This record gives sequence, C-alpha cells and structure tokens, in this order.
Amino acid sequence: MKKTIALTALAAASAGVFAQSSSVTIYGILDAGVSQVSGLRGGTRKDVVSGIMDGSRLGFKGNEDLGNGYRAIFTMEHRLELDTGDIKNRPFSGSQLPDRLSNAALLGLNPALQAVVNSVDASIGSTLGVNLDGRFWDRQVYVGLVTPVGAVLAGRQYTPAYEASANFDTLGTQSSLSAGQVAAIPAAIDIRVSNAVSYRIQTGPFTASVMAAPGERSTTTGHFVGFMGLYKTEQFGVGLGYNSRENELGQKSLTSTSLGGSLVLGPGTVFVQVVQAKDEHPSGLSTLAATLTPAVGAPTAGVVANAFINGLKQDGQVGHVGYRFTTGPHIIYAAYSQLHDKLRDADTASYGMAYTYSLSKRTALNAVATHFNNKGLAQAAPGQAGFLGGVTATAGTDSNSFAVGIRHSF
Repeated sequence: MKKTIALTALAAASAGVFAQSSSVTIYGILDAGVSQVSGLRGGTRKDVVSGIMDGSRLGFKGNEDLGNGYRAIFTMEHRLELDTGDIKNRPFSGSQLPDRLSNAALLGLNPALQAVVNSVDASIGSTLGVNLDGRFWDRQVYVGLVTPVGAVLAGRQYTPAYEASANFDTLGTQSSLSAGQVAAIPAAIDIRVSNAVSYRIQTGPFTASVMAAPGERSTTTGHFVGFMGLYKTEQFGVGLGYNSRENELGQKSLTSTSLGGSLVLGPGTVFVQVVQAKDEHPSGLSTLAATLTPAVGAPTAGVVANAFINGLKQDGQVGHVGYRFTTGPHIIYAAYSQLHDKLRDADTASYGMAYTYSLSKRTALNAVATHFNNKGLAQAAPGQAGFLGGVTATAGTDSNSFAVGIRHSF
C-alpha cells in the first residue's frame, strides 16, 4: 500500500481564486533474508542480506495537475541496506578481480610484473560493481513535465536498454536468477545514468523513449544516448532498447542492444531476450599509464595499462529464457541465462528456480536456488536483486546460491 498525501494550493488574487491539486506518494520496499553462496575465496558464505527479490528502498513521488493535459511530476528513490542500515554495498568477493585481470601471465604480461598488477587491481577492483558510490538518491531522482504529446524528464534515470531488458527478464531483474547477474563484472548494460534528459510517450500498449546525457561537468566527452520501444499487451510483448556511452576521452565505449519478447503460453508466460554488449574503449583507464610511470617507467606503464584495457574490453552476448507461473498466492519462476564471451574463453551459464508466496498484498515470502556454471576463464558468482556476488575463488569455479527471505511493500 502506498500512502498519498493530498495537497491543495489556493492562491487568492483580485481576479478570483485559483486552485491546483497535487499529491505526494510515500512508498518503499523492505526486503531481507539469509543466503548461502559456495565457490568463494574462503569457502561457502552464509550471510544476512538486503535485497533478495527487490532492492530495499524508500521513495517519494509527486504529481501536480497543471490543467489542460499538463502535469508536473517527480520521483526520488533512496537506496538502503536493510542488514546494516548503510546506503552502499560491496560484492561478496569485495574488490577481488577475475583471475584474467589479476594474474600477470593471464594478462599477457611478464610474471615479474605481478606486484604492479596487484597495485592496479587494488584501485580498479573497488570501482567494479553497482551501488558503490553511496549516493543517498542512488536509485532514481528526477523531475518532469507531462504534456498532451509526451513527457520530458531530467535527472538520474534508468537507461533505455536496461528498461527494455527488465521488461523481458522472467524475474523482472529480481534475485540471482535474473539475466544480468551472469554479465555483471564488467556490466553488459548501464543500469542508470546521471545528468540525463529523456522524452517519453505512451499510447495504449506502446511505450517509447529517447535519452541523452552529457558527461559530468563536460560538454565534449562522456556523452550517453539511448532509445527504447515496447509493445505490450496482456498476451504478448516485444521490445528493443539501445544504449551508447563514451569514455572520458570521447571514444565510443559501452554499447548495449537489448531485444526481448514475452508470450502467454498455457497457465504462465514465457520470456526471452538477447543482449549484445560491446566496449572497445573501456572507461576510467585513460590516466592509468601516467599513474604507473613514476614507479615503473613510461614503457612498462604503457604495456601494463594496455593489458588492463584489453582485459576490460567487451564483445559478448547474453541470452535468457524463462517461464513464470502464477496461481493464487503462489508465483513460480524457472530461468536459464548464458553469457557468451566472444573475446576470450569465459562463458557463464546460470539456471534455477524461485518461489514467492504472498501472505498479503504487501508481504511475501521468497526462496531462490541458482547454479552458476563457469567455463574456462569465467568466474561469476551469484548475488541477489540488491547486490552483486562478484567473482568465485578461481577461474572455472562454479557456484551455488540459495536464499530465503521476506519482502514487505508499503
């Protein structure tokens, strides 16, 4: 249940009295439970966690009727970690990087440079993941104007490719079974983007948006653009989303294309999607060589920097298929996802089942069981909806995850 506070603004003037109505809605999700994950350094972990089926949050939404088909709106969503009260988290594996980025030989470097690689890992490892910056309004914060011909929104928002992908994820991005978990470090899709302006239209079953975001404090580099189109009815859906981001040098960086569909089949719904991700110029590495030069000299610094740039490049495909069945208070999910890494022998597949039992419209019990199969240099570990699992102990190590919890919405 969401609580709505109705406000009425009355302004008296010589010509008469004008009235405009507006409302503010307070809402949130509290999701916590226990999880057990195998295959990590140090062995199997058992933790109390926040965000098994949904990331915990506190949100505010505003809506003011301006008349003649115009409305002012806003959304502000605060992330919180229910297990600790913090506003940010780390993967289970902390700042550990995959072996292909932490082993000098696997990076194509002389093993004698392992100490240099370790120093780079310490700085890069702390930047890979989601929910790391500790922003108070980390999820979404934007203001917009709805008009008879569409809406214009400005602020931190979900990206078009992510929105298209989420609509055709069997789990709706919930839990360790969601499609994005197999391609999280580095991420195959930018989930949110700051400094964004978007235009959205919705008419019947059709929704579309375009988005642009300049780089922070820059008008020449770090640009982001994207678009999305969805057609969804109760029986059938199809959608396409596209993101493209520049790095800090203005070079084309992560590009993501998501194509998905859904179809009611028998008593449930089938979901399928494919995400193409490519990044030839990874972001945040342009100063690495200069940083290393005082310690190892310019030639060696350049070689090490290029090795990490090549190691973080992406050219891969995520495939996902699943089935969701709802009957009474029960929801049963089954899903399979696979990352095919076209640049290296590092493919990951995940499969498993999830179950939700609704105690009421606001409260539900959840259970999720997932297996991650890592091949070759692949090293993904399962997280849940509110966090990433990070990486397993060594390349090719598989991981099992089991989590149970309770979710309350208001």
